[in-house]
Amino acid sequence: MSTGELMNIEPRELKFAFELKKQISSSLTLFNKSDKHVAFKVKTTNPKKYCVRPNTGVVQPGSTCDITVTMQAQKEAPPDMQCKDKFLLQSIVASPGADAKDITPEMFSKEAGHVVEECKLRVVYVAPSNLPSSVTEGSEEGSSPRASNMDLGSRNQSEASHRSFVDSPDKSPEVRTLMSKLNEEKTTAIQQGNKLRQELELLMHSSGTRSQGGVSVKFVAIVGLISVLVGYLMK
Repeated sequence: MSTGELMNIEPRELKFAFELKKQISSSLTLFNKSDKHVAFKVKTTNPKKYCVRPNTGVVQPGSTCDITVTMQAQKEAPPDMQCKDKFLLQSIVASPGADAKDITPEMFSKEAGHVVEECKLRVVYVAPSNLPSSVTEGSEEGSSPRASNMDLGSRNQSEASHRSFVDSPDKSPEVRTLMSKLNEEKTTAIQQGNKLRQELELLMHSSGTRSQGGVSVKFVAIVGLISVLVGYLMK
């Protein structure tokens, strides 16, 4: 805890469970230990990287204020996971009854003769398991966001492996060879069946012209059998 004449700040470091392409939040608690209204302002060396809510405000005597700092999703990890970003929390005595809309940048100007209490905070990247569940954004009670992501990743990997096992054509080469051979034989049989059907139609036509109604029972049976076979192969 950082102790000043106006404010107590906890913690002194902003800890983030760093993960690529994910927004992470950390929090601060301000405690006004004085008997005066205290206005505060939060600054950072990298304003595009962080979102601070609220970044200004007024804390009444004996009251606290929670500040949430959200780090935007990062595409690259810093060298050795070391962060050089820093924050500065400035505090001044405000007029009684003042609120956030009454705060101006000039109030924190030392050049204007204002007494400004300052506290520097550094940024630290830590493993998610070293943080309470309330620190990281999107966490649920009793569970860690990283753990949830790992569970989800495991389920997705298991499902993908199952699909790969079922759908992969390399799992049974003997079956693929047999199916290919059967398909070739089926195609050949269909072609031969079509040729036989055409020849039979010509034969039936020729027999009908020579002796109408003179086709034998055996011939009709053969024609019917071949037709059934061709129809089955065509399925």
